Amino acid sequence: MVGSMTGTVERDTMAPPSLSVSIVTYRPDRTELERTLTSLALAASHLAGPVAITIIDNSSPSDLAPRIAQGFAGLPVSVIAGQGNVGYGRANNLVLDRLGRFHLVLNPDVEMAPDALAQALHFMEAHPDCGLLTPFAEGRDGQRQFLCKRYPALVDLALRGFAPAGLRRLFRRRLDHYQMADMSPDAVSWDPPIVSGCFMLFRSEVLRALKGFDPDYFLYFEDFDLSLRAGRMTRIAYVPQVRIVHGGGNAGAKGFWHIRQFARSALTFYRKFGWRIV
Repeated sequence: MVGSMTGTVERDTMAPPSLSVSIVTYRPDRTELERTLTSLALAASHLAGPVAITIIDNSSPSDLAPRIAQGFAGLPVSVIAGQGNVGYGRANNLVLDRLGRFHLVLNPDVEMAPDALAQALHFMEAHPDCGLLTPFAEGRDGQRQFLCKRYPALVDLALRGFAPAGLRRLFRRRLDHYQMADMSPDAVSWDPPIVSGCFMLFRSEVLRALKGFDPDYFLYFEDFDLSLRAGRMTRIAYVPQVRIVHGGGNAGAKGFWHIRQFARSALTFYRKFGWRIV
């Protein structure tokens, strides 16, 4: 069913979902998105309760609804479209009125292990003080990604996002400190200050209390902002039993538009939380 604003693959609306998932897309790579949805469907099949998935497509026009209906009819997927490119945070906030008991903010370039959701929800059930969970991540090259970070100095952002590989190697110790490389990859760690927005599993009452993402960010730093605000009211946990492969990152390699958005959002972030140059 495709409406003027929303395309929907029909699902049972009587049972509230134990888990809801939001995925924001903009001119998505269809193959990449299908890989994400396939891994999500497999992980969801290991859960006992219902799962509701919403794709918020910021493309204009959007043709995701019929594609999803044809290719993933077995998944409980809804598509929100027609709002235009409102930005990553604002798009995710469109689902705040349809959250399950837990809510996963997921990027369209993430593939998860088959047991990832089961492991994540088991941890959340066992630790009611945890309001936000972040996983272990690798890139498609098999290299570990560091989703947890300390509060960034401006120098850290410049080095990590825009410096050539040789310069980054010279400042490896500094960058390792920033991205918490000293944290064991195999043990649960509590209260990292900042976690990546590619996979953020919330206890939904926490996300509601935070009112979702700050809409002042169009792209970049909205996850930094949300992490810091979440850390003021709940505990954040890195849980390595939850494993994903993430294909994103490196704003500096994506062209001038992304660099400009990065700089604009960095300015918003530092004005709100305080400057740190070095």
